[in-house]
Amino acid sequence: MGLDGDSPTSRALLAFALIQDRPGITAADLGDRLGVSDRAARRYVAILREADIPVESAPGRYGGYQIGRGARPAPLRFTMSEALGLTMAAVESRHGRDDAAGRALDKLTRVLPASLAGAVDGVRALVPTPPAGPEVDGAVVAQLVEAVGARHAVRIRYCAEHSFATEIDPWGVVPRRGYWYVLCWSRDRQARRLYRVDRIESVHPLAESFEPPEELDLLAAVEEHLSEGWQLAVEVIIEAPAERVRWWVPRQLGRLEQLPDGTTRLLGSTSTPDWYAVKLAEIGAPFRVITPPEVADQLRRLGERLLAAAAAAPQRADVSDAASEPS
Repeated sequence: MGLDGDSPTSRALLAFALIQDRPGITAADLGDRLGVSDRAARRYVAILREADIPVESAPGRYGGYQIGRGARPAPLRFTMSEALGLTMAAVESRHGRDDAAGRALDKLTRVLPASLAGAVDGVRALVPTPPAGPEVDGAVVAQLVEAVGARHAVRIRYCAEHSFATEIDPWGVVPRRGYWYVLCWSRDRQARRLYRVDRIESVHPLAESFEPPEELDLLAAVEEHLSEGWQLAVEVIIEAPAERVRWWVPRQLGRLEQLPDGTTRLLGSTSTPDWYAVKLAEIGAPFRVITPPEVADQLRRLGERLLAAAAAAPQRADVSDAASEPS
């Protein structure tokens, strides 16, 4: 049986959630949120204290309430937007029902109120679920994150085409497009490297410490790595300054170079020229493909398809002509 939204118990629980979510909330703000007076809000705080929930208050004009140490964990309370936000985060990050994120979402759904659980299940049923991403060992992630925070080097065993051990300075752990990556400096190869965490079999801490590069942009560096090393090298000249081109070209396509004549060079690589051609077609300025011919061919085919689709569309009168016709 659900709680009456106007009952003292229900409002006391809501007060608890508000104080948890907004430490330092004043009695006046708490009363506004609950739809009661300041005095009534203080009574709900007293109810919480009588239930041995350590609600602390700071004295003075700008004092407020917060949950003190020693509080027992409270039942999780989610709004509809929060529950659906978690669901969409799992779906958009290419996690399926059978991997760790999918199983965690299943557990969360089982403890949600019926109205929220129904909405979550509805979203998951309507949105196509992609194949489950690779399983990541939580212990490996925790060891890497700890090493990043402590700035200590580690030795990892990595398994790709073959298994090998290497010593790295882990700069950061980044989730990207359904995978987890560790961006690092390889001490063996004296070069920056990007490793998939699901391929790391073990992590052993080392005594050596390190300092990451100043002003390191983890996401930008990861995208740069993901745009390199593919089968076909790409060079494109775009007739616009780099500042404008950055709005059209995602970092995963490659690296931009501002040229003296005001144009921009895009340098990247790809193994899927058809996909690359589609992304280039989104650029809002004239451009020409220098290399490779495979991308140019795909652009030509894409243009022919678009022209054919436009030719098949029904013709309509020019808007200015239609506007001049008598009614």
